[in-house]
Amino acid sequence: MASSLNLAEGLAASYILDPARSRFLVRAYAGGMLAGFGHNPTIAIRRFSGEARFLAQSPERSSLQFRIEAASLAVTGDVNEKDRREMEHAMNEEVLETARYPEITFESFHSQANQIAEGMYQMKIGGKLTLHGIARDIEIPSNVMVADDSLRAYGELAIRQTDYRIRLVSVAGGALKLKDELKLSFDIAARRKRDNENS
Repeated sequence: MASSLNLAEGLAASYILDPARSRFLVRAYAGGMLAGFGHNPTIAIRRFSGEARFLAQSPERSSLQFRIEAASLAVTGDVNEKDRREMEHAMNEEVLETARYPEITFESFHSQANQIAEGMYQMKIGGKLTLHGIARDIEIPSNVMVADDSLRAYGELAIRQTDYRIRLVSVAGGALKLKDELKLSFDIAARRKRDNENS
């Protein structure tokens, strides 16, 4: 994958996250009576924005920030419409409390990087995730591919709901209870920011 002259010279390049070409999912794991029936909800994050700054000669100085609209999370997969509505209502009203906490944000403060090929890096991006009004330090492991006009990052990480003072709720009359741990997976595409473009 060819790098641009700016990247080769070590100048910072900025990339705008593109939700339309990205996939950002949350996987919850079921407990309770229905756990044995494979009811592990998958939740898609529909609306988010952000910017990545990448320095090819010093990738550890790269940075990432993003913002998620909490109310844009939607249950996907093989779930009947009644259960979907109940789960999304519980997620918005009881879990995320989206009216009170409308945004989920991440701001990086350090990175580790290992170049594995031209334009390809294994990275660990450390930063602060603010969710449900609680800010905690996390580390995001990711594989990053950088080109002249685009950047792509993919990976996954786990978080615990109780770390963010989120109450574990149940649906379907208590038959489906979600476990504390959530798995976040992402395949994020970003495009090169133009010189005259605002964030």
